[in-house]
Amino acid sequence: MPDLSLENELRTEGYAHIAGIDEAGRGPLAGPVSVAAVILPEDYSHDILTDSKKLSEKRREALYEEITQNQDIIWCSVHLGSDVIDEINILQATWRGMAEAFSGLGVAAEIALIDGKPVKNFPAEHRAVVKGDSKSLSIAAASIIAKVERDRMMVAYAEKYPDYGFEKHKGYGTKAHQAALSEHGPCAIHRMSFAPVAEAAKF
Repeated sequence: MPDLSLENELRTEGYAHIAGIDEAGRGPLAGPVSVAAVILPEDYSHDILTDSKKLSEKRREALYEEITQNQDIIWCSVHLGSDVIDEINILQATWRGMAEAFSGLGVAAEIALIDGKPVKNFPAEHRAVVKGDSKSLSIAAASIIAKVERDRMMVAYAEKYPDYGFEKHKGYGTKAHQAALSEHGPCAIHRMSFAPVAEAAKF
């Protein structure tokens, strides 16, 4: 289970405000990439908070409410749509979202723990942590916010674009989604720079 070991190590190095950052939605064929940054209190602990992918939707929703309504937790979320993803590519869009979420925190963090690999052009010092959402509570909290907010957006998009089943697969390239894409062609939130979408747009 994740804890604050990484955060506490940084505190011994003199850092006071440490943000955890994670994203949701790099892989889907449609919808935004969602990024969150979170600063947890020094004494924070939690029995079930972990990588959002390991939790049920119901538990993620409950944790989201718990995290975002806690007055001692500082957080910021950013969503970059398919238009931005198509313009600058998904990796650049993810990096931009990470920088914007970090910069949007109500308190100026000195350093960030980021899930995955190092981020180019990040506005502050950062440490990349592979599988960070299973190691750092700050990153795990960010993963919950990013995932829940993106899923909610995709459910809302499902009402606007009912032909694709976004409420079920959240834009990921399932067989049902690809079949709908072949039948109806892309809609406004599809990522035209992704090969399966570009292929479907030809017909």
